[in-house]
Amino acid sequence: MLQFDGRWRFDSPGPIEAAVQEGFRDLINRVCGQGQRKAILEHFKARFCAAANTEYWPSTNERFASEDLDRDMARAETNAPIFIEAFWDACQELRARNPTMVVPDAGRINRILADADAGYQLDPPMLVATRVHIPINVPDAPPSLDVQAQAIINESLDASQHSLSEGNGRQAVQEVLWLLETISTAFRGPEILDGSIQGRYFNEIIGELRQRGRGHQEQILQWMMTLHGYLSSPTGGGVRHGVDLREGLALQIDEARLYCNLIRSYLTFLIAEHERLARRVA
Repeated sequence: MLQFDGRWRFDSPGPIEAAVQEGFRDLINRVCGQGQRKAILEHFKARFCAAANTEYWPSTNERFASEDLDRDMARAETNAPIFIEAFWDACQELRARNPTMVVPDAGRINRILADADAGYQLDPPMLVATRVHIPINVPDAPPSLDVQAQAIINESLDASQHSLSEGNGRQAVQEVLWLLETISTAFRGPEILDGSIQGRYFNEIIGELRQRGRGHQEQILQWMMTLHGYLSSPTGGGVRHGVDLREGLALQIDEARLYCNLIRSYLTFLIAEHERLARRVA
């Protein structure tokens, strides 16, 4: 077993890159040339079944074994560290059983990981993350927001993180963007600026806050509106109203992580600003 952050065994930090899966599959084919092809395919099948937490069943012939291995690798792709570990362990076990068999070393595997920009590097027995997503922490809701608001915040942030871990960037961004819109409605309360914020929708509410802001506040709120507008546009992020099939841009997972962190930063600002304005009344 490789050594890495133990939390990744239960909560995936993200899926493996498709180029890594293809590269590992090519290496397996090369290893198969050194022995009984079906037996070697079955060996890798068993490892990837374990990685995907699915039951292993031997295939009836070599062709089915190859097809089943592709299926099992696809099932295991949702957790990149576990996927890499499955391949590495399978190679090491083959070499232990057959000392004359040549299997890919850490350097060869690292070339595939680097070429695919997978975000991991093998330094046996360690698997080192070279690009780790650490979400920006959003503080607990202050007393100015009620218990229900705190529950909404926690559920939405958790749902966003879960979507990121499964490689669903669009849904992750959509979740926190919805939360940003939801938290903005708290400024319509009578305890904030004497109840003068009357807008019903995000841009209206933030626009009114911006008119009352000064210096950095005004600029921060403008950036917030710009990001919201871009992600909402069909030719931008397209996470709210769909993506324009001809001019829209597909959202990559690294871009989704960035947007999630940006929105988390704005959530932190809005929560702090709500508390500050509420204290002025108290």
